[in-house]
Amino acid sequence: MKSVVHAACPHDCPDACGVLITVEDGRATRIQGDPKHPVTRGFLCAKVAKYLDRVYSPDRVLYPLRRKEGLGKGGGSRSFADFDQITWDEALDEIAARFRQIAAEFGSEAILPYSYGGTLGLLNSSSMDRRFFHRLGASQLKRNICSAAGECGIESVYGIKLGTEPEQFRHSRLIIAWGANIHGNNVHLWPFIEEARRGGGKLVVIDPYRTRTAKCADWYIPINPGTDVALALGLMHVIINEGLYDREYVAQHTVGFDQLRDRVHEYPPELVARWTGVSAQDIIRLAHEYATQRPAAIRVNYGVQRSENGGSAVRAICMLPCITGSWKELGGGLQLSTSGAFALEREALKRTDLMHKALGRPARSVNMVELGKALATLSDPPIKALFVYGSNPAAVAPNHNLVTEELCREDLFTVVHEQFLTDTTDYADIVLPATTFFEHKDLQTAYGHYYLQLSNQAIAPLGEARSNAEMFRALAQRMRFEDDCFQESLDEMMDAALESDHPFLEGITRERLQREDFVRMNVNGNNGSKLFLPFANGSFKTPSGKAELYSDTLAAQGLDPVARFVPPTESRNANQNGRRKYPLELLARKADNFLNSTFCNMAAVRPIENVDLGLLELHPQDAQTRSIADGQSVRVRNDRGTIYLKACITDAVQPGVAAARLDWAKLSDQRVNINVLTSERLTDMGESATFYSVLVEVEAAHEHRGTSGNPRPAIDRRSGNA
Repeated sequence: MKSVVHAACPHDCPDACGVLITVEDGRATRIQGDPKHPVTRGFLCAKVAKYLDRVYSPDRVLYPLRRKEGLGKGGGSRSFADFDQITWDEALDEIAARFRQIAAEFGSEAILPYSYGGTLGLLNSSSMDRRFFHRLGASQLKRNICSAAGECGIESVYGIKLGTEPEQFRHSRLIIAWGANIHGNNVHLWPFIEEARRGGGKLVVIDPYRTRTAKCADWYIPINPGTDVALALGLMHVIINEGLYDREYVAQHTVGFDQLRDRVHEYPPELVARWTGVSAQDIIRLAHEYATQRPAAIRVNYGVQRSENGGSAVRAICMLPCITGSWKELGGGLQLSTSGAFALEREALKRTDLMHKALGRPARSVNMVELGKALATLSDPPIKALFVYGSNPAAVAPNHNLVTEELCREDLFTVVHEQFLTDTTDYADIVLPATTFFEHKDLQTAYGHYYLQLSNQAIAPLGEARSNAEMFRALAQRMRFEDDCFQESLDEMMDAALESDHPFLEGITRERLQREDFVRMNVNGNNGSKLFLPFANGSFKTPSGKAELYSDTLAAQGLDPVARFVPPTESRNANQNGRRKYPLELLARKADNFLNSTFCNMAAVRPIENVDLGLLELHPQDAQTRSIADGQSVRVRNDRGTIYLKACITDAVQPGVAAARLDWAKLSDQRVNINVLTSERLTDMGESATFYSVLVEVEAAHEHRGTSGNPRPAIDRRSGNA
């Protein structure tokens, strides 16, 4: 029997692709893009195109596992031979018993959930799991590691996360990709950009690294890491001083223009050039082109906000279409995130009221960026249990050495719900098998377009894998939580999420999604029949109802109410004492063909990177001053850690910048990854991670101790031998 099932890719990508899964006799045999989807239009990225290899990988975790008795945590790359297979009943009983014991001895806030980004499906990322930990009275997690600074930045100007829809980029005459590797991680926007270029449009890329997108650009502008706010203010200096701004739009739809005008006087192109590495000539040229080549659109991505002043950078960039009035134009404006359009009833899913039932008050919150610090220093109570799902903190969390040191604690009871034996499962007491999106139903939003999708279950779960929602439902029952919300089915939760009185959701029901697979949000109040210009007539969701170029809200928080360039603590523009010790700025980059640490272990995907991930990219000038040859083993270090990599001499980075890519630590000979060098320092807004504000020194190594470029051989489950 053969059928074709519509689903939606739930991975952490703005595109949220519509996919079609062919199923024959209960087995998925093909995955392809849904050609009817107006944005993703029938093609998939290279990694998801190979998703059958992930679903049917021999390395899938398919049964509950318990770490073997007497085997310590960490100390090497764990295989299936290091675990005993147990039943779900045994696993749930042990978790429930340990949680009760910890809560009785230390208080329920000694238990910490840790999740983010492994799935963006609404039900499996933030429904039954949130209910469970709220009812338990566990510590709450601030999920700030990825986008919080940028979200605060855009909301400080617009009041809501809305932006130019991707379909409109085909109408743009000038497109600025600012810290946005579109060709690598937003690939479904690319055809619209190519359509614009065929019509005479131009693509400008601003990035400290020559990405795939930069190589394709009409004009590539390299910029020093962490200086984007200075460049944005410098562009506005030119635009405002030369009268290139839209006086009518500014007068009607913004507040704080006078304060902004005063501020940008402090940022003449000549000064901005010294900070950013972008010449004064190029700053002036870019300002002229952006203000006069209309319509002009900016695609800014979250790389910009991974600097210490990342929130201010996004805020300043978001001001640009407000002062030029490009929000009025088809193909104008800016896109960072469209997620504000999906005004679902998320509280009905999360049920934060259960927290008060458990504790009589809100639980404490722990920032996921500071996991190592929290595990090491929190008291009253200390963290005694960690439940990880949809994340791999032993790979992705900053300050890797501190994180893994704390994960080795024998008094830390660690449960990991996963599809594979990741870096984090190496430290687990219990590992639970998780489904892929082929194996469960979900509701899929997006942050790069305006289509809500139903993701149907295509096949039965492999082995004994369970979805996040079903696993937490079973654990709630084992904890004897009798609240009715733990009995709700997926369909009932989906219905509750869709029961919103927001006009964007009017007429969108589960039944309609089941019929149509995807539905455009009613973003323009006309059932999706016209293109969406979110701020053409103002309609900002700020306290003033206008674009806030000066923010009283930020001022009340002790932040700069306009925007100001403050050099990151670890940067070429900061304290020179620190830079003398560690003179190179490190970009701890994400690989183009992985999603954070997802897909790192897939033998079918790793070769697509077409480069050994154990590389450190250095500019020829920096290599020469250190007598480092291409291909030579190098030691990269700062006060937080050391990693040995292989030098790749390239002009993809600028002088003073080095770059290396995120990978699984267990695939390295050293059992570490680039996050040994990153810090837990937080951004100026949103308390997010500062992965791109890192200083290091590099020196030739006498022996090669680099990372292995290939995954380890598959493990034979029966013998545990490769």
